Amino acid sequence: MCQHHRQLRRDALRKLGSLGLAPFLLSPLALAVTGCNKDPDLAEGMAPIKFDRDTCSRCSMVISDRRFAGQIRGGPKDTVFKFDDVGCMVFWLRDKADAHPWLAEAATRMWIADLASKPGATVWHDPRLAHYVNKLSPMGYNYAAVAAPQAGSLDFAGMRERVLAKGK
Repeated sequence: MCQHHRQLRRDALRKLGSLGLAPFLLSPLALAVTGCNKDPDLAEGMAPIKFDRDTCSRCSMVISDRRFAGQIRGGPKDTVFKFDDVGCMVFWLRDKADAHPWLAEAATRMWIADLASKPGATVWHDPRLAHYVNKLSPMGYNYAAVAAPQAGSLDFAGMRERVLAKGK
């Protein structure tokens, strides 16, 4: 639980106690109201990804490996598209640009998971700003995102060019 929410919880519990509501202090409702709702595996603005249940918007495979997951959110209905591989995201962006002109808008948000991500500690990057290293990936496009350039890594444009040239 984050520090801010701990303080809010303490304040709420004190107020309930001073109002003679001590019997309700440990009720599930009191805990739910004062708890921290932020999922540590999500960046601000992301929709939850239900790993091993949600499917990729392009290939329909189950999103299982959080180190390669991605998401796009935007448009007039704040629509969410989830991906199991950055290669699927690249092809989807190419194929859907005409159908979804909002993809070019500044309000459109995109995320790609960092290769070092672990359950409960997923690190997210803007895919256009990340760097990409060769790593066996779920759909065989074989790129994974990292925060900083590494020996042999590519920027988004370089990775995109190679993925599109490979095809699928």
